[in-house]
Amino acid sequence: MNLPFEPKRQTQDYQKSDAAHHIHAFLDQKALNAEGPRVIVRGEGVYLWDSEGKRYLDGMSGLWCTQLGYGRKDLTAAAAAQMDQLAYYNMFFHTTHPAVIELSELLFSLLPGHYSHVIYTNSGSEANEVLIRTARRYWQVVGQPQKKIMIGRWNGYHGSTLAATALGGMKFMHEMGGLIPDVAHIDEPYWYAEGGDLTPAEFGRRCALQLEEKILELGAENVAGFIAEPFQGAGGMIFPPESYWPEIQRICRQYDVLLCADEVIGGFGRTGEWFAHEHFGFEPDTLSIAKGLTSGYVPMGGLVLSKRMADALVERGGVFAHGLTYSGHPVAAAVAVANLKALRDEGIVRSVKEDTGPYLQQLLREAFGNHPMIGEIQGSGMLAALQFAEDKQTRKRFDNENDLAWQCRTFGFEEGVIIRSTLGRMIMAPALVTTRAELDELVDKTLIAVDRTARMVGKL
Repeated sequence: MNLPFEPKRQTQDYQKSDAAHHIHAFLDQKALNAEGPRVIVRGEGVYLWDSEGKRYLDGMSGLWCTQLGYGRKDLTAAAAAQMDQLAYYNMFFHTTHPAVIELSELLFSLLPGHYSHVIYTNSGSEANEVLIRTARRYWQVVGQPQKKIMIGRWNGYHGSTLAATALGGMKFMHEMGGLIPDVAHIDEPYWYAEGGDLTPAEFGRRCALQLEEKILELGAENVAGFIAEPFQGAGGMIFPPESYWPEIQRICRQYDVLLCADEVIGGFGRTGEWFAHEHFGFEPDTLSIAKGLTSGYVPMGGLVLSKRMADALVERGGVFAHGLTYSGHPVAAAVAVANLKALRDEGIVRSVKEDTGPYLQQLLREAFGNHPMIGEIQGSGMLAALQFAEDKQTRKRFDNENDLAWQCRTFGFEEGVIIRSTLGRMIMAPALVTTRAELDELVDKTLIAVDRTARMVGKL
């Protein structure tokens, strides 16, 4: 256990300096400056402490990334040892280094056998930037340079760089300049909100068939790939109906369109499988990875390629003008190796599948299955979403669901638990090492926050 941390400065001093120098992500900065941000100063296991000494159970693994929790000495030791030996070198100039080689050997031992190569990046956003160029370059190499269009989903999220924002389908981000040519979108498979009288299976097939309609509209000869998260993360932890992914894969294969899975959130054990596409039973051509690759201890991402794509790029592609200064950074690679070995050798992913994941899902359904505020519970492994509903029978959502969910999130902070609000859904993704007792605490405190929200609208 780390020793108690004594902040070097007063909270208000930190907040004043923060306001003077930062523009925070996805927040009204003026409003945040008036409120003052929470100053997090320490992490240990699944808990965080702020500068006032208040402890929080982190039910979101930071941003879906701290798979091993906070304070892992093996990860910090791996970083320190690598810094002492080789703090930095690049993968330009016909060079490589042992740490990135060891990482790739380990990574591909965990992946299904039809993947062979990876292009490392610093984040998931960059991985999806690289995806666009790599997919287009692949089609150039195989003699179909006109295949440039990428298709994404409305309310999907693939990062906040320009191209990644365009791939994603969050319209408010597009309105802030997040558009590029040759990107199209289809609807998200959000049955609870959009399914109407259709069964989940019927709705899942209908959403998938939109991809076929869009491909035919654009011309299959012009479409490079379809990108989607196996489940939608930032869009609300939305799990598609079981009928969805088999139909999507059939369509991509039929029209020779690359199937690109954004595994930035779903990868590295989150669903109880090493990768979320394995949980849903489909076989992508590319995987965008980040977050859980290093448990968030240092930035690292990557684009994993199928043998089909890699063979074409290597054997027929010649020079591929891509690259980042920190691609395959030695320190990041060393931390990723330590992280992946821990997830594998300590049986953590297996435990999420067989023990703690099912336990969390059972707890949530016992606590919220008959709750007057909750219309649906979705999730698998160490992630879940609670759907707010004004009328559970008709699936009617609250007109002010965003405000209610935000208030519920705020109540969570007051109770000492960090959960996230997205639209009218409360979402959680605790660290994969969270114990049963800690899961009990997570659900108990979430229930208090939901109950407090329900009283606001007369549901309790």
